[in-house]
Amino acid sequence: MLNNSFLKPYLQPAFLICVGILAAFAAGQPAIERIFGLYLRKEPIPLKNPLDSLDQALLDNHYKVQKSKIQYEDIVKTLGTENYIQWLIEDTNVPVNNPARFCSLFITYYDLPDKVPHVPEECYIGGGNTNLGAEGINLPVKANDFDKTIQVEYIVFGAKQGPLMADVKFPVCYVIYSNGEYAHSRGGTRYILIKNFFKKYSYFSKVEWQFFNGNQFSMNVYPNKEETITASRKLLAVILPALEKDHWPE
Repeated sequence: MLNNSFLKPYLQPAFLICVGILAAFAAGQPAIERIFGLYLRKEPIPLKNPLDSLDQALLDNHYKVQKSKIQYEDIVKTLGTENYIQWLIEDTNVPVNNPARFCSLFITYYDLPDKVPHVPEECYIGGGNTNLGAEGINLPVKANDFDKTIQVEYIVFGAKQGPLMADVKFPVCYVIYSNGEYAHSRGGTRYILIKNFFKKYSYFSKVEWQFFNGNQFSMNVYPNKEETITASRKLLAVILPALEKDHWPE
């Protein structure tokens, strides 16, 4: 039999009021949504067009593109979406020794608002790399009628190559587009999703890229911060306008 000392905290007026408010809110949530025009429970929304149909002709004047798919189903399952593209891009308009001549581009789309964005901070560290520092960088991106300053996340990772090889540092960048806004972090994306009570749908799409130069016969060379910024502005000026216009929801 329960004694009074055990029940006492649960009989306090403040506790009972909180319980009453939560119960009323749960029972009246549909009415609250209807009266105030709120959408507390978001619905998924599909892409205008699949990411796979991203117009390669837009890239052909700037880059050479090699497309690939993830071969293992368990990796796709962990990723949480089948809406993705994985491209290896070569910028044939820069010198062959340019450290940003090649780019690994990875774009994902999630039409379910309860998903949590996969970010490089976790993925690369899980692969045995070390996070040496990160910062948000403002990138002015201009292309025809597209003129925006996009804040992207710039991260430098360190990787050990073995006892006979020098350790390397390499940059990775990403930006997340959610409900019509850009964010450079998981926290920023959550804020966008949470604040939009008057929008029926929620979604986000992550654009992630890494520049390098090298091949199977030599160690990769990676660009410094300024070289990464220059190459990123050029890449995003081609990719982002196409995604906004033809793929991401309004």
